[in-house]
Amino acid sequence: MEFIIFLNKLDKDILELIKKANYSIEENSALCLIDKKYIGFHKKREKEIVICTKNAKNITNFTNKIRSNNKDNHKTKLYIRRALRHEATHMIQACNGDKIIGDINEIKKKINKNKEKAIKSSVRISGNYEKELEAYMMEDKPRKVKKAIIRYCL
Repeated sequence: MEFIIFLNKLDKDILELIKKANYSIEENSALCLIDKKYIGFHKKREKEIVICTKNAKNITNFTNKIRSNNKDNHKTKLYIRRALRHEATHMIQACNGDKIIGDINEIKKKINKNKEKAIKSSVRISGNYEKELEAYMMEDKPRKVKKAIIRYCL
C-alpha cells in the first residue's frame, strides 16, 4: 500500500490499531472513482477503511521528482494523514454505538471554519452532520484519535 510512505510514526500507530480493531484497509478502490475530491471512506458494514491515494496525489499535484522545489508533496502527506484520521474517527463512532464521542457544542467551537465546504460535501454521502463535524475536527488530533481507538474499539 503506497499511502503508508506518507504516514508518520503516530499515524502508523493509528493504522496498526485500526487493524487490531478487525478493520481492513483498502487503497484506491472503485469507491474512489465516485469523485476525485474524496480521499477516504469508511465502510461500516464491511469494517473497512479506504484511502484514495491517487486522488490525494492528483489534488495536491504530487511529483515523483527527487529534487523538486514543489512543496505540494508536503500537502499530499497532510491530506492522506488527515483522511486516515478522519475515517478512523468514523470507525470509533461505529464502535461507540454509531454515536459521536465528544460534546457537539464543544466540537462546533473547535472546528476550523475553512472545513465547512468539505463537511457539507461529506454529509451528502454520510447523511450525518454531527459525525462529519467530529471527524473533521479529529483530523488534526492524531493523539486523540489513537486514544479513542484504544478506548472505544479495543
